[in-house]
Amino acid sequence: MILSNLTALSLNILLVFGLYTLCRLLFVWCNAGLYENLSFGNLMHLLAAGLIFDSSAIFYTNALVIILFLFPLHWKEKRWFYTTNRWIYTIVNTIALLANICDMVYFAYTGKRTTCSVFAEFSNEGGNMMKIMGEQIVANWPLALVFLLFVAALWLGFRNPQKQATKPARLAVYYPVMLAILLATVYFVWGQMRGGYTFATRPITISNANKYASTPAEAGAILNTPFSLIRTLGKKPLVTPQYMSDEEAEQIFSPLHSPQDGKEFRPMNVVVLIMESFSKQHMGFYNDLMKENGGTCNWHTYTPFLDSLIAQSGYTFRYSFANGRKSIEGMPSVLSSIPNFVEPFFLTPASMNSISGIARELAENKGYHTAFFHGAENGSMGFEAFAKSTGFVQYFGRTEYNQAPHYDGDKDFDGTWAIFDEPFLQFYADRMNEMKEPFVTAVFTASSHSPFPIPEQYKGVFPKGMERIQECVAYSDHALRKFFAKASTMDWYKNTLFVITADHVSAPTDKFYLTTLGHYSVPIIFYAPGLKDLKGYEADMVVEQTDIMPTILGLLGYDKPYIAFGNDLFSIPREKSYALHWVPEFDGYEFVKGKYLMRFDGKEIMSVFDYRDDILQTEDIKDVMPRGTRDSLEREMKAVIQQYMRCMNGDKLTVKRYNAASK
Repeated sequence: MILSNLTALSLNILLVFGLYTLCRLLFVWCNAGLYENLSFGNLMHLLAAGLIFDSSAIFYTNALVIILFLFPLHWKEKRWFYTTNRWIYTIVNTIALLANICDMVYFAYTGKRTTCSVFAEFSNEGGNMMKIMGEQIVANWPLALVFLLFVAALWLGFRNPQKQATKPARLAVYYPVMLAILLATVYFVWGQMRGGYTFATRPITISNANKYASTPAEAGAILNTPFSLIRTLGKKPLVTPQYMSDEEAEQIFSPLHSPQDGKEFRPMNVVVLIMESFSKQHMGFYNDLMKENGGTCNWHTYTPFLDSLIAQSGYTFRYSFANGRKSIEGMPSVLSSIPNFVEPFFLTPASMNSISGIARELAENKGYHTAFFHGAENGSMGFEAFAKSTGFVQYFGRTEYNQAPHYDGDKDFDGTWAIFDEPFLQFYADRMNEMKEPFVTAVFTASSHSPFPIPEQYKGVFPKGMERIQECVAYSDHALRKFFAKASTMDWYKNTLFVITADHVSAPTDKFYLTTLGHYSVPIIFYAPGLKDLKGYEADMVVEQTDIMPTILGLLGYDKPYIAFGNDLFSIPREKSYALHWVPEFDGYEFVKGKYLMRFDGKEIMSVFDYRDDILQTEDIKDVMPRGTRDSLEREMKAVIQQYMRCMNGDKLTVKRYNAASK
């Protein structure tokens, strides 16, 4: 059979896909105890979902092979050239298949696919690794034999293209055709590597497997090890420090929350609104407070509706902070009380852990209906995968919006990211009106994001501001006003607890918001029209996004234990509240408690500020503050960090796993 370059390349790549699929079947067979209830239909689902991650890994590892096959230079049609390419093809895919086969054994011990953290874990083993590997080869000799058969299949199955003619007339066709094929293939490969072809879709990572899996074991079968290694390459490993004994850390801080005695559960609906980029700087209510403390901006409010809601009916906090600086860092903090330390949770191996959250707790133990809403392309940013992993059963994205009657579908698309906030929030209210109560839902808005589009009918309506985003913030605030106007006419409204926050800050201009602490200053607002006592302004407590989940469960009188790294704000004294976040500028932590802000690089205290009087953090008081206070703050901060890393690395993010590890 005479083969063209593209045909030969396609056959070679298809062979690799076939070997990856065989690896997946062997993976399930080797770990059969984890898949006892796996039906044939479910197995087919895992194989189909696995192709998404196989495509990314295969095109990453074979990128050089693809370029060499299609590069439009006629002199490459030589025997030595394709012999070299055959060696490259065989070596890179041998390494990838070896990683897959090793995990068939290793997965039973770790419960997740191997990531780049393995290099840190075994960095001190030295020559002992060769001994360990040799013992494993002997112990698992059938898999070693399968591996040799796979290598033989790669070498013998490799296909060379035909030798091209060298006549000038043929060359005139060859070069432009091959260039066109190369460019088209590069585009195709780029999309397969990313898991999508639009910039609105974040490149897939290991956490995206949760979208297709119901259990961590299923996610392990869907993934492949080369993909897991590639996607964690360059990511800082989550290392569990030993600042103190585990027993002492547990005494100082425990993420295990026990139910309060004597509280009756209130089956209220829960609605969480995560507003894209809604920094406090854009909000008049908080701007007035900043004026009192030396703020320097020419203040103007871009959120008149939210300002009025807070002043008249809501409960908010002067010192409220985000746990991260990216959207993917805000989601776990708000919905699962998982902070962002070192690396975003989405991008770490811990994202494959069993996790809980507001949705799972209320669904599994109180029978709540759960749904997550985001107006972007389904799968965008990994939100759909995380929403499923934390307990949201239904997902409503751009696809569901376009299918809904009485809406304008993609006519409401902003052209880059998502459906504009106003129509999507109306859609959100309508869908909740169809749900059986009680329900817990969350929506992540999108309009207040670059390139900062405004619907045509609203251009020139809202104030422009000092930054382009502020006009979009004003539009999204208007969208919120219309959402609450519609929701307030619905039967479920008065039995609902609303929580409004931002994923992160944006466009800092004031001197305070340009400080590291200012980079985390977001609103956290609780509002319940049926709870008249839930109204006020807390001027002393320190609050962060991880407090949202335990506070919601506390307000509902939730009577089951759960895991959360935040506090129930209405059941602890003010002096026990705190915030702790990771600051990328200095690769360290910022701990806020009482009037103190402490910066810590993981080993030593870098500086301490009285951030309430010294809002620009200009005077380091580390060496002049009371030593006992400094030591107490340092000890508590270290306990939280140690417990976090222990839970991440030990898969202890649910009550069952946490208690099992403590026995």
